[in-house]
Amino acid sequence: MSRIGNKHITVPEGVEVSMNENVITVKGPKGTMSREIHKNMKVDINENTITVTRPDDEPSNRSLHGLTRTLINNMIEGVVHEFKRELEINGVGYRAQKRGNTLVMNLGYSHPVEMDPPQGITFDVPDPNHITVRGIDKELVGQTAAVVRTKRPPEVYRGKGIKYAEEHIRRKEGKSGKK
Repeated sequence: MSRIGNKHITVPEGVEVSMNENVITVKGPKGTMSREIHKNMKVDINENTITVTRPDDEPSNRSLHGLTRTLINNMIEGVVHEFKRELEINGVGYRAQKRGNTLVMNLGYSHPVEMDPPQGITFDVPDPNHITVRGIDKELVGQTAAVVRTKRPPEVYRGKGIKYAEEHIRRKEGKSGKK
């Protein structure tokens, strides 16, 4: 029994959902997304509800049931609201800025680190110590934020580096020295 897979997805106003063989396409005010659905999953589209069903209770189908429903729901939510992930930069002299579409970060290296966003992703820099990654694809937003974070991961002794806004860094105590 999949609690998530059995839930119906409500399609909001202004969103079109269409199915062509195993490819589902969602069009909304923020953009268009399409994704291939596993051949075992059956997707029923009524006027404003979508239902995902599985053929049997095999473990592989049970695991795909909830996943498929969540992926479709994230597509609908993305084309309506857009996803975002916020990052913070901590450290003396560490900062970020936008140059065109490119994100330019000074992270204590001998050179500035430049990142071009993948298609469908935009970077916002409200101030030099905050970066916001925006897009309609939840998976791509999370992956891009993770790639930005790897440019200088947070360090446990002084807390310097790039971290997620909601992330808490457990600090370590330094050397105690001679007594």
